[in-house]
Amino acid sequence: MATVKTAISIEKSIYEQMDTLAKKSKISRSRLYALAAKEFILKNKNLEILKSLNTVYENLSETEPIVAEMRPTHYKIIKDQW
Repeated sequence: MATVKTAISIEKSIYEQMDTLAKKSKISRSRLYALAAKEFILKNKNLEILKSLNTVYENLSETEPIVAEMRPTHYKIIKDQW
């Protein structure tokens, strides 16, 4: 897998927490930042899917069986998002 080197600026307290977590997890800070970014991207995609589904369902009545069944499922997808 190709990698790209980059520089970022973050708050010192976040850096320190990430550094501590990386050491505790026995992975590099770079790997930890990459994992965090990957998870953030995935969660964003899930939100986009939810928005698309809501657009599809918006013209259906809340009493439609499919809507009643799907809304709680959609909520579970994003309830623990950042």
